[in-house]
Amino acid sequence: MDKIPITVENEQQLREEIEKLKSLERPRIVNAIATAREHGDLKENAEYHAAREEQGLLEAKISKIEDTLSRADIIDITKVSPSDKVIFGSTVVVHDLSVEKDKKITYKIVGEYEADAEKGLIFSKSPLAKALMGKEKGNFIEVNFPAGTKSFEIIDVKYI
Repeated sequence: MDKIPITVENEQQLREEIEKLKSLERPRIVNAIATAREHGDLKENAEYHAAREEQGLLEAKISKIEDTLSRADIIDITKVSPSDKVIFGSTVVVHDLSVEKDKKITYKIVGEYEADAEKGLIFSKSPLAKALMGKEKGNFIEVNFPAGTKSFEIIDVKYI
């Protein structure tokens, strides 16, 4: 069973989500199934079948989150000795050399389940994150994207 690196923030989000699913969603679906059963013949009862399908999807989601948490390698970046080196969980400020000099972009390198490019959260196995990992403030990197190659300068590395 491979360990999955996740940030402390992501662990907390997953624990909150599983609590919500178990304490709110699960009872709601059980009630929907019970209500649908009261309508009689289950073979022709679309309401019952929809509720059972929803229950299956919910249980699969709960299992996936529990599996993720059981395999989690929780990284608390605030407890790592600060350096200029990019590692999992670090926040990196880069300058895209193909655009104006003053434009800086901030990324945080995170796990698969936390990644959200629009929020600047990039998956540690993405091409950009792979190129950044192990590099230091002041280094230059090149990354191959589907739209072409881009060059970046690492402006700052933060462990926050």
